[in-house]
Amino acid sequence: MKNLIIFGILGFIALSCTQNQPAENAAVEELYDYDVEERVASMGITLTDPPAPVANYVNSVRTGNLVFMAGKGPSKPEGGYVAGKLGADLTIEEGYEAGRLVAIAQLSALKAEIGDLNKVVRIVKVLGMVNSAPDFGDQPEVVNGFSDTMVEVFGDRGKHARAAVGMGALPRNIAIEVEMIVEVQD
Repeated sequence: MKNLIIFGILGFIALSCTQNQPAENAAVEELYDYDVEERVASMGITLTDPPAPVANYVNSVRTGNLVFMAGKGPSKPEGGYVAGKLGADLTIEEGYEAGRLVAIAQLSALKAEIGDLNKVVRIVKVLGMVNSAPDFGDQPEVVNGFSDTMVEVFGDRGKHARAAVGMGALPRNIAIEVEMIVEVQD
């Protein structure tokens, strides 16, 4: 009887340990009822290889299932950046479009990191920094260009916690810079 109890306990422990282990060939959970990358293309967005960082940093760092994305600026398709201060040089509408360009730059860098945008579980956190004239207070409307694009691409999984702040200056006088944290599947 004693051996039977020990055998039963060892069997229970072995079963408990294996239940928490992911199957080696388990299929990735399907997160979307559409193909994210096809949606991106249908929006007229072309993802490109992200440029190499211009200073001593990397485009992204992955730790576990979180990807921390370095700040990106509004790269124009024809080259260069949208530059200027909101409330002095640029309108809210121009800032919104610049935010959308930043979203495209971040999507490109994220795809380069994870290989497939269908692996995005959630856009977790966004920090939007807007190059602002001293009396400009509509930073949220500008950063909406980024946020609206993320929701357009990922649906509810694109909704995120966010800060939209004004800055006295941004590198190379860009209009907006955004960094983000993304949860992804393995």
